[in-house]
Amino acid sequence: MASEAQRAELLDLILEVSFRREQVTLTSGKQSDFYLDLRQTLMRPRGVKLAGELVLERLRAGPPVDSVGGMAVGAVPLVSAVLAAAAARDAETPLLGFFVRKETKRHGLGKRVEGGFVPGQTVALVEDTCTTGGSTLEAVDAVVKAGGKVGRVLCLVDRGEGAAAAFAERGIELESLFDRNDLPV
Repeated sequence: MASEAQRAELLDLILEVSFRREQVTLTSGKQSDFYLDLRQTLMRPRGVKLAGELVLERLRAGPPVDSVGGMAVGAVPLVSAVLAAAAARDAETPLLGFFVRKETKRHGLGKRVEGGFVPGQTVALVEDTCTTGGSTLEAVDAVVKAGGKVGRVLCLVDRGEGAAAAFAERGIELESLFDRNDLPV
């Protein structure tokens, strides 16, 4: 069971290795005076373990999903972390994982949604950091086009810069483990 101590430990790790106070241009094109590089957290054994367990706990506490996924390459470490946490708790877990390519593959089976995804599934999309929600909204569109239903969207950190409103416009609630109030900004 995930605990408040694990949540606090993950936040401490994020602030230690992923948070930088400097002027940057974000993927959304917005300017910010701080940067979150959560790959620095998710590419550490303790970070990936904590993130996987905490996101899995949140997923299990809400409406059920068949699969968890997100945009390549950013969401892949978090998807893998969630699947590893699920397998550690129950070797027979039915939870599957997938990722969404930026564009449809031009060879092989020509898929845009790859991995443990089949049409008809209800999925959760995960992301490390949400600013405007643009890349995850792109994943929403790809999953729906492939025949899936997006039941949940969850991120580690919501920067509080419009993502929640963008998802709400699509009838989806953005869930986050941490938000802007948890950051020293």
